[in-house]
Amino acid sequence: MKYLKVIAFTHKQIELKELGKLVICEENLTDKLLQVKTAFGISELFYLATCNRVEFVLITPQVVDRQFAQNFITALGIGLCSDHLDTFLDGACFYEDKAALEHLLRTSCSLESLVVGEKEILAQLRKAYEDCKEAGLTGDCLRMFMGCIVKTAKEVYTNTNISKNPISVVSLAYRKLKDLKLCTNARILIIGAGETNRNISKYLQKHKFSNFAVFNRTVSKAQQLAVDLDGEAFTLEGLKSYNKGFDVIITCTSSVEPIITTEIYKSLLNGETTRKTIVDLAVPNDTAPEVLEQFPVNFIEVHSLNEVAKRNLQERYQELVHAEAIIEENIAEFLTMLKQRRIELAMRQVPEKIKEIRNTAINTVFAEEVQGMDQQSREVLEKVMNYMEKKYISVPMIMAKDILVNNN
Repeated sequence: MKYLKVIAFTHKQIELKELGKLVICEENLTDKLLQVKTAFGISELFYLATCNRVEFVLITPQVVDRQFAQNFITALGIGLCSDHLDTFLDGACFYEDKAALEHLLRTSCSLESLVVGEKEILAQLRKAYEDCKEAGLTGDCLRMFMGCIVKTAKEVYTNTNISKNPISVVSLAYRKLKDLKLCTNARILIIGAGETNRNISKYLQKHKFSNFAVFNRTVSKAQQLAVDLDGEAFTLEGLKSYNKGFDVIITCTSSVEPIITTEIYKSLLNGETTRKTIVDLAVPNDTAPEVLEQFPVNFIEVHSLNEVAKRNLQERYQELVHAEAIIEENIAEFLTMLKQRRIELAMRQVPEKIKEIRNTAINTVFAEEVQGMDQQSREVLEKVMNYMEKKYISVPMIMAKDILVNNN
């Protein structure tokens, strides 16, 4: 445990837009990591890079501090100038021993994430480890630590509500839509082709919705999103003449004036009188208040979704105490397992030694007596020796583990 070290650069100390400068190009990643692993005499190593963090996890007896990190990052050849490197080093966090394990567990459980409760970090961490394992950068120590990390994260996500309630406006908006039980061929008009609408479109496409028309001021962006959705693309002006009807409008533009006026809404209805749904994620709203007054509408808007998001986020933070208790339990369990593993490694030569003693006894010390036995007696002797060999191997191992655990 004392050789576990972590160098962490995260969103807590460093601006997100700056963290990207620490990311190592994928095509050079393995070579660079193998190079520094050898150069610094590091036993095991893996590297994690996400939009919120860049971390290096090492197994080494060396002191890992600012000076070590400076030499280490420089040796990676990322191409940082001295000023940038100093800024990163000022924001770096260093962990070792139990604190390093606790940090990795908190990270995998998303307690250290920009958005608490987002599960993506566990998948990212597992992939980073698997990639480094495949490259020959990791070994038995990190294998054990990773087992503890995955087990703990699964327990936190399963046994607490830390990730149960969504806190992004897009996911909340989709849940509201889902509650309306729309058929998958519902006619969906998407007004605006920015990031918010692209994200909610991914939800819709994932859940088999297939009938889309996209409107945007810049028609090329509308076309790009329409191609992804296998839909049609129009300019924003095209709303005035669109006559194919609709079931849902999803709108999010940067306009300071309403896009969906009573005139445009009435035109879009194309004579239909049934209740429609508008998902308005723009600030200010793209929907004129008069539309809601004059027509039957299921209205989902960003203000109410933000209120739900705030409540859900508060509930997630309330779950932190339960998550931290699970982490502490797993650390205690892992420390016991680590002690047992040390016994296993220390006693791994016992089976070979016992086999040597057995072979010497049969083939040298008692060779004549054994040769004088009949076949049945030899078989009985073989069974006795096999039984005793197994016991001589297992009993000392079990006793040693019990003594170590009970004395600590």
